[in-house]
Amino acid sequence: MSKENPLTSRRPYLLRAMHEWMTDNGQTPHLVVDAATDGVDVPRQYVRDGKIVLNASYEATDGLLLKNDWISFNARFGGVAFEVRVPAHAVLGIYARETGQGMIFADDDPAPEPSGGPGKAAGDDPARRPKPRLKVVK
Repeated sequence: MSKENPLTSRRPYLLRAMHEWMTDNGQTPHLVVDAATDGVDVPRQYVRDGKIVLNASYEATDGLLLKNDWISFNARFGGVAFEVRVPAHAVLGIYARETGQGMIFADDDPAPEPSGGPGKAAGDDPARRPKPRLKVVK
């Protein structure tokens, strides 16, 4: 990939996949969101330690959209309707309420730039690789 065309974030794709997997298996997807991130629009009275956990099931939301840049839906918090908007990069993780299974996201690091010409990735330089060693285990 050239610097002019950086890779897009994997996060929204993985969020959609995990959400679908949880839903298909009858589980309740919950999003952990960094509420301090610019653009996060959530009811602030439910933020704890700078984070909020959102029930993102179809039963708890209306108009759920899991887009590449934004996650948005309408939900009720304490009986009061609220339009939630969260930048995808503010989602720290997704997990199933019933099992705790899910995924935590690390910061999206850019893909390593290839070096040494086409077909060679960084670290593929034979002169820089350590010599393989085999050890007999009995």
